[in-house]
Amino acid sequence: MLQVSSTFDSGNGDLVAIDGDEVRLTIRPDAGDKHLQWFHFRVAGAKGRQLRWVLTNASRASYPAGWTDYGACASYDRVHWFRVPTTYEEGELRCEHEVEGDVVWYAYFAPYDEERHQQLLGWAQEQPGVSLECLGSTLDGRAMDLLSFGAEDGVPCWIIARQHPGESMAEHLIEGLLQRLLDPSDALAASLLERARFYVVPNMNPDGSARGHLRTNAVGTNLNRAWAEPSMEASPEVFLVRERMDQTGVRFCLDVHGDEGLPYNFIAGADGVAALPDAIHRLRDRYEEVLETACPAFQRVHGYPRAAKGEANLTMATNQTAQRFGALSMTLEQPFKDDANHPDPEVGWSPAKCAALGRAQLDALAAVLDAL
Repeated sequence: MLQVSSTFDSGNGDLVAIDGDEVRLTIRPDAGDKHLQWFHFRVAGAKGRQLRWVLTNASRASYPAGWTDYGACASYDRVHWFRVPTTYEEGELRCEHEVEGDVVWYAYFAPYDEERHQQLLGWAQEQPGVSLECLGSTLDGRAMDLLSFGAEDGVPCWIIARQHPGESMAEHLIEGLLQRLLDPSDALAASLLERARFYVVPNMNPDGSARGHLRTNAVGTNLNRAWAEPSMEASPEVFLVRERMDQTGVRFCLDVHGDEGLPYNFIAGADGVAALPDAIHRLRDRYEEVLETACPAFQRVHGYPRAAKGEANLTMATNQTAQRFGALSMTLEQPFKDDANHPDPEVGWSPAKCAALGRAQLDALAAVLDAL
């Protein structure tokens, strides 16, 4: 007998019906009912079966084009995630998978759950010179955690991730970045720590992450549209982080995301911020050039169109921090799908590849840090 559940951290997938080897579910919308796309559920009792599952409301997804050429993620141990055959037909996302384990988990992308998040924080604070600070609480009462380390009078560098909670690849990247940056045997990391002060928020949206949301927090706020006028009532996550940024200053800010549609890793900058000096735009170009060399999975051909000067959306983190501080501020996007330039049918874009891209950020930052 098949049993289906999503009542766990980051779970999303409401059972509609089970008919033989077929399971039909719906994706539960985010708070505010404006967004849905993230799913994460488990199926028990399917071992040896040719399981079919269907997400019946996939056409309502925030980015239905994201289903094209997409393969869902599956795991038997929640450590190794692999891709399974998936199609988008007649408004439904459909998967067929010959199940080999007693229980199998499926997700939109490999999750980064609360336990792993807490373990990352615990590991980091045990490293020399690292402080773990709670900036305040979210609307669901979760901690807004900030890691800080490096030279006290160094260049203030902020790295934030997962404003959109379903973009779990962002925190996988942060894990790789922190592992290298806090590695005492890495000479480049040691050099950066002597010249910069790092402020890292691994998860900007812990409520949305736990609730299984794609883009919003507990009350339906898209945090990456709240940076102009954040409030403790609707967007405490941004309010608390921006308040701390005002105290530390910002010369570098990397906001890590995932893109549902584009099968590439790329950067979007603050091109539309009219007051930003040309020298900062040149530093962004230099950062990308070095990153492309350090990590072949990063590329500069495909991405978002550059905004015209004066047309920046200042509700977004990258634009607001560039405007507010004159900082080199960028959004780093990763795919939910495979990396089209280096396809890997077994795992697609994966946590290990996210971590490798995270480690490569150090090479790019080292190339521009002295100019900040």
